[in-house]
Amino acid sequence: MELLRLKKRLTIARRGHKLLKDKQEELMRHILLLLKEIREKRAMVKRALTEVFLRFNIARLYENPQFFDSAILLPSFEVKVITKERRKLNLLIPQIEVEIIERKRSYGLFQTSGELEEGIEKLKNILPHLLSLAADEKAWQLLLIEMEKTRRRVNALEYILIPTIEKTVKFIRLKLAENEREDLIRLQRIKR
Repeated sequence: MELLRLKKRLTIARRGHKLLKDKQEELMRHILLLLKEIREKRAMVKRALTEVFLRFNIARLYENPQFFDSAILLPSFEVKVITKERRKLNLLIPQIEVEIIERKRSYGLFQTSGELEEGIEKLKNILPHLLSLAADEKAWQLLLIEMEKTRRRVNALEYILIPTIEKTVKFIRLKLAENEREDLIRLQRIKR
């Protein structure tokens, strides 16, 4: 009975190992695709933010510091961030949607340079990409954590559980075969 139970357990362990191995491969595929996407977004955001900071620095040089500070003190747009979650490989992956609401400017255009206005517009345009990048990086971290858990489970099945069950099954078979031979020899002696 123990042999039959162990055989069933071994079959289930092998099937679970195959499923976890497939999950591990799929996680790796998703991680690599997301990593490529993150690299592209990060490069684009870095270029855009460099340009935004350049515009702000130029505006700071041309303007009176009081006008510049008062111009950027009050925001000229409001950002609504809507967070959602989607399922990917049985994980809840964050998704961020951004809604930008224009507000009345707290400064007059004749008091500030066009560089400040361009910097603010570029910042407003890059903000959704920046938040999307943050969501992608969080998703990447979650996928890496899940990959690590799956790898540990695969290794535990492959190197510990399955070999242990196989050894036990082999031992039980040898013991049953030995008992069978003993019974056969005993019957032959009785027959003589």
